Amino acid sequence: MEQTNNSEFLLSATGLSKSFGGLKAVDNVSIEVPPGSITGLIGPNGAGKTTLFNLLSNFLQPDQGRVIFNNRPISQLPPHKTAEQGLVRTFQVARVLSKMSVLENMIFAAQRQRGENFWISLFQPHIVQREESRLRRQALEILDSVGLAEKAEDYAGALSGGQRKLLEIARVLMTNPKLILLDEPAAGVNPTLINQISEHISRWNREGLTFLIIEHNMDVVMSLCDRVWVLADGANLAAGTPQEIQTNEQVLEAYLGQ
Repeated sequence: MEQTNNSEFLLSATGLSKSFGGLKAVDNVSIEVPPGSITGLIGPNGAGKTTLFNLLSNFLQPDQGRVIFNNRPISQLPPHKTAEQGLVRTFQVARVLSKMSVLENMIFAAQRQRGENFWISLFQPHIVQREESRLRRQALEILDSVGLAEKAEDYAGALSGGQRKLLEIARVLMTNPKLILLDEPAAGVNPTLINQISEHISRWNREGLTFLIIEHNMDVVMSLCDRVWVLADGANLAAGTPQEIQTNEQVLEAYLGQ
């Protein structure tokens, strides 16, 4: 597959491979995500999509290959440092702090809070209080934008599956990301919430956020994505516009079983 100058892409990975014992889960995979895009990643079960996400976000280290984010190599960074650079991810099963309120979940997600510094908390509490007020306002604004403001004081564990997905994405926004890796945002979500999530993704993208999305719901992929990458058996199979992917015979055979 022809490679292009990395500077044209917010995220680019080349030659990524990862094995578990004798199983090669990801085999010499490359992917590119232009800034300001919504890029899709599809493939049949076992194709290596989640492993690739784990490699891109440094939850796993590759056996070989490299990842460039915002023109910097990031493969050696721990996940929290990757997030501080602006590359953050969600998970297929939404991860929320069930025994904390929805609002507390949001505030907890903000990075580099001054209240975490013992000396600032002790000698400059007014700075901490100002920051906490700002984060609370920011959190409530985001919750309002995703329709969860009325749930702000509820336990996160009391939310429905779809609401947890919305909360997880909303928490990610508290980190001021540049690129969000979304792992199956529509999985286990009712059609009404799927439409809401899709509308939020489109709006955030128009406001400047870049997305890379794993998704099995082909209606979501084809309606949202600018470009789609396809994996099969841990390797690159195809890349193209949604229209090109829909008519690609290799994709139809491998992914759709036709």
